[in-house]
Amino acid sequence: MKNASKNILLGLLASCNLMSCQENNATHPKSIELTENFKTYWYQGKAEISTYKLSQNRYNELRDGTATLIYVTEDFLPNIQVKADNASPSNIPVLKLNSVKKFNTGVYPYSIMQSTFFPLKGESIHALKITASIQEWCGQTFMQLNNKNEFEIKTHSYFASEGDQNLKLEKNTLENELWNLIRLQGAKLLPQGEINCIPSFEFLRLLHKKTKSYKATASIKNENDLTTYSLVYPELKRTLKITFQNSPPFIIENWSEEITPYPPTTAKRITTKLLPYWNQNSNTFTTLRTELGLQ
Repeated sequence: MKNASKNILLGLLASCNLMSCQENNATHPKSIELTENFKTYWYQGKAEISTYKLSQNRYNELRDGTATLIYVTEDFLPNIQVKADNASPSNIPVLKLNSVKKFNTGVYPYSIMQSTFFPLKGESIHALKITASIQEWCGQTFMQLNNKNEFEIKTHSYFASEGDQNLKLEKNTLENELWNLIRLQGAKLLPQGEINCIPSFEFLRLLHKKTKSYKATASIKNENDLTTYSLVYPELKRTLKITFQNSPPFIIENWSEEITPYPPTTAKRITTKLLPYWNQNSNTFTTLRTELGLQ
């Protein structure tokens, strides 16, 4: 993996105010301006890797595991919506989040990965693309959103009731993109109050819920040096809480997901490192996994 050259990125960032977006969710931010703190931290040619001790609810039991949040800036091709192989002024810089979970259910393992590509310039203030995949011994599911005139979503599943689906949704807040918004400016850009929100792709697939916007109540609570963002979905009987540092770079400390009446899923940060991990793929770098708390 290679980031675009620093000179081109700085040129792109010089005009990185995002334009207004017409949507029904009036509480979603209408513009974003990158701060100098953001540029200094995120354009070092490294990814930020944070690991978490995970307690994952699955089949009404808690499973020990690990969660990893990998944030990195990279160039993105706006038309075909994939990572750019070469630097170009027509590319769109994005903050990408790869969110990974690993845990076991009895004898067999689960692996979950969600990727969210959030634009740092352009006409959209929503994620340009989201993908999610879930693998376990029974089979696998895959889900992808592309931000076009509408949200275009494709779902592939081994479950007969879900199968292969194609649908379009009007643009509303995406739960997956909130994790990127936090890293931009902390609580400042997070929507509050009564909102329409598409839940995380992980939740929709694990719980086999209909892919659509749901009514949610969003709120923010500050305590000492931390801020907690809460999303309550009455119809889903689900509450998500994300706690993060309230100063740059707004590192996420922990989160919880409670779905009544089941035990809550929780994740607590182990450590955070800045690494050019794509260049660290030889066996000599295996010790970094131990430092990150990964097996």
